[in-house]
Amino acid sequence: MKLFPRYSSLGARYDLIAGLTVAAISLPQAMAYALIAGVDPRFGLYSAIVVTLVASIFGSSSHLINGPTNAISLVVFSALAFIGTDSRLDAFEAMFLLAIMVGIVQIMIAVFKLGDLTRYISESVVLGFMAGAGFLIALGQVGNFFGIKNRGTGDQHVLLRFWMTVTQGGPLNWRELTIGAGTVILVVLLRVLCNRRRLPKLDMLVALIVATVAAYAMHWSQAGAHGKTLLALVGNVPASLPRPHIPQIKFWWIRQMTGSAFAISFLGLVEALAIAKSIASHTRQPLDYNRQCMAEGLANLVGGFFQCLPGSGSLTRSAINYQSGAVSRFSGVIAATAVAVVLLIIAPLMQFVPKAALAGLLIVTAARLIDWARLKIALRASSFDAWLVSVTAASAIFISVEFSILIGVAASIVMFVPRAARLRGRELFVSSERLIRDRRPSDPPCTAMIIYDFEGELFFGAAPELDRALDRLSERAREQRMHSIILRMKRTRNPDMVCLERLQHFLRDMEAEGVLVLLCGVRTDFAAAMNSMRFHDWLPADRVFIEETELYSSTLKAVRHAYELSGEQTCEHCAQILSENPAKELYYLV
Repeated sequence: MKLFPRYSSLGARYDLIAGLTVAAISLPQAMAYALIAGVDPRFGLYSAIVVTLVASIFGSSSHLINGPTNAISLVVFSALAFIGTDSRLDAFEAMFLLAIMVGIVQIMIAVFKLGDLTRYISESVVLGFMAGAGFLIALGQVGNFFGIKNRGTGDQHVLLRFWMTVTQGGPLNWRELTIGAGTVILVVLLRVLCNRRRLPKLDMLVALIVATVAAYAMHWSQAGAHGKTLLALVGNVPASLPRPHIPQIKFWWIRQMTGSAFAISFLGLVEALAIAKSIASHTRQPLDYNRQCMAEGLANLVGGFFQCLPGSGSLTRSAINYQSGAVSRFSGVIAATAVAVVLLIIAPLMQFVPKAALAGLLIVTAARLIDWARLKIALRASSFDAWLVSVTAASAIFISVEFSILIGVAASIVMFVPRAARLRGRELFVSSERLIRDRRPSDPPCTAMIIYDFEGELFFGAAPELDRALDRLSERAREQRMHSIILRMKRTRNPDMVCLERLQHFLRDMEAEGVLVLLCGVRTDFAAAMNSMRFHDWLPADRVFIEETELYSSTLKAVRHAYELSGEQTCEHCAQILSENPAKELYYLV
């Protein structure tokens, strides 16, 4: 496991710029998310150091930045609600214990390699999640961008808080709007310049510094005679580092928080892996999902012993890290180190950073977070993809961003099962040239033998389709008094008990009516499933033709065997084939 394979001085420069930019965003965000969780802001800053550092060292994604997040903080706030507001120290200790519990659960998920299940999260779900989350990020910055007061509380829906902010937030502050809009314009222009001149992507860091210096030069960020500033600022940052701490353990706390620990564990993993997967779709970086799960668990476990807020992959900071040009996980190490350095050395200067400038950066980040080109492709590709994108994005906006991915995954399963249950079939035909191919409308009728090719999943969801197909075959065999039916099973997959029972009933019914049923193209997994259900106790071995290395050999053997056993029970078409050059081989046409 290498932290920065094939590293170069240019890569180090990119990581340095990206890490410093992420650190500039991490400071105010970490304090804000701690307040959402109902705990002291310093614990959010500790999380931005310890959780970010550990996850960056042990993780798999080159761009994922861990730490406190909005969604996790909301769940933590709910998890600590059982502790009274007058017991702040107990709430802190319970939060540290909760972080350790979350870490243990996530490590167990990695140990049992359950992280690979996230591979089945559809790309359309991730696109919808990013679109909805990007919209919410921009929406949440309206108050800071326009200089109006943010209304509502952290446990209220974001749309309700937005409406309250717009209608009850007071008059617009033109200075805040100037700084915010100027930051957006500067970031956009600097990115264009960086792309044209092939310069490091330092647009966000430079824009934040310029906005801070400009506000200070115009005396907007300095307190006047009345003791207030003309701009809302980040505020004082405490100058202290996290220290080792063994949290207090009360077993009734553990019982109370177990459900929340599992919820935060799964939510954190889904969020982190979805963000990593989305960025990897652009960078083509291969991801080790179980390793990333282990890194998430280790980060929370270690964080719990360093007075940290439980964390996960940050949508905002990861996007900024990627857009700032980071090339390896070392950017996360730099970001964590920079936050620690700021706390020790330049914490007093951070109080002059305007919130409007940060809002401008986050709005640009939200716009860049939405992959407009791939979003259009997904909406046009199929109704399946379009519905998944729409359901996931709408869930993020109208329900909650923390559960939108879970809703999207549930929707994909609900929509996929009917698609997977479509068992297809086609009738094959032996032509006068002794060629086995698809039956055509112009082909003469054959009343002695049916060759039917199945394709699809043979699980319980496909059982009705299988029943209908077998009923049609049995009805036709009775009406035309056929001698044999050949079922080609080569392109069927994942047979389960339900479909094998249906097949067993069909075979027994046809045998009772004197119709010979042969199974060909039987693959290893299908044969193993048949053996498990003891088909060999009653089904003769010469009626099952295992698929061999020779192309289509089992199908040809089954047809020959059916002809050999047919005797005089043939139709005009089959009699003609058998009478004309019987030594000529059969062939299968793809």
